[in-house]
Amino acid sequence: MKKLVVLGLVVIQLFISCTSSTLSKAEKIHAKALTIDTHCDTPMRFMGKGYNPGEKHDPMKDGSKVDFIRMKEGGLDAEFFAAFLGQGARTPEANEKVIQKTHNIIDSIHAVTNRNSEIAEIAKTSSDGYRLEKANKRAIYIGIENGYGIGNDISNIKTFYKKDARYITLCHTKNNDICDSSTDSVEHGGLSKFGKDVVREMNDVGMIIDVSHISDDAFYDVVELSKTPVIASHSCARAICDNPRNMTDDMLLKLKENGGVIQMCILSMYVKDLKASAEHDSAKAAWRKKYPDYSSLPEDKKDIAREAWYAYNRKFPAPLATVSDAVDHIDHIVELIGVDYVGIGTDFDGGGGLADCYDVSEMGNITKELVNRGYSEEDIIKIWGGNFMRVFKEVEEYKIH
Repeated sequence: MKKLVVLGLVVIQLFISCTSSTLSKAEKIHAKALTIDTHCDTPMRFMGKGYNPGEKHDPMKDGSKVDFIRMKEGGLDAEFFAAFLGQGARTPEANEKVIQKTHNIIDSIHAVTNRNSEIAEIAKTSSDGYRLEKANKRAIYIGIENGYGIGNDISNIKTFYKKDARYITLCHTKNNDICDSSTDSVEHGGLSKFGKDVVREMNDVGMIIDVSHISDDAFYDVVELSKTPVIASHSCARAICDNPRNMTDDMLLKLKENGGVIQMCILSMYVKDLKASAEHDSAKAAWRKKYPDYSSLPEDKKDIAREAWYAYNRKFPAPLATVSDAVDHIDHIVELIGVDYVGIGTDFDGGGGLADCYDVSEMGNITKELVNRGYSEEDIIKIWGGNFMRVFKEVEEYKIH
């Protein structure tokens, strides 16, 4: 009996030792890598009652997933703040309003970052991310989610580039004048004529093309036309989770031919098919009925709607996928097209979050899982930022005007 007890203690000690060794290795790699998240929707909070990303927030209280303090805690060096634009009417009047809204959101990103200049700074180039990492500052890049924000005026691409936007997601959940969405009916059959002009102009300006949300046909049109590699800023593998927002194996193979990168999303519905409770679904339906046109609400009403959304989620939480489930997507992508074409784009504050990576402070858990699965330090550094920065640099070098 005594021998069994001693043997049990030895086994426990070995387990603790191995776990500690893995943790230490993961922590060292995580600290060494330039870690980049290519998509969060946190700027939606900047337009309302004054969310300050320079203060630490509690996601269980206000639903927020990203601030500069938690970025540091989670070892996240760089973040793309998205100027998100819900799809609205496609009229001259609506276009004028959405263009102004895009300016306002980008201005708000600059403003909150400048107010916290001791810990964060706007980044404009691929090299800025590395420079700011060495300075122990958070690098804040800007993206535009939904090409609706340029209206019908292609000159706005250059205008927004000059305001430091570095990618445009061509559409969102509905079709726009550029292309069809993956979650809408067929209208253009891919890219429109205007959309093809947009792709060419983005190439020439040095703006990264983001193919997340666009239809399969639009994706194929983009990779055929684009002279530079593209990104999917927050998407997963459809072979693992059958959602139209995710990329098929054939699309992934075409992405490799293009030299682009898919940034694995951690929004649970794109990671794993999970069934929510009847109470959660009912509460969600009731919220949508009460706020049917959320994106067009004035900011004070959006604050109220957003608080109601977080309240029902606290009361009836949806089931969440895990880091292990998410890394299954990385495994699949790496097995299919190699480790040079995958990264991470969380969609935090736009629905992203896992049971064990609920907010930006827990990003290190992804690295731990990669280490547990045998990924090398070199591979993990590529996944966390190296692959995306390769694409970013190629787009910069192609820039014509």
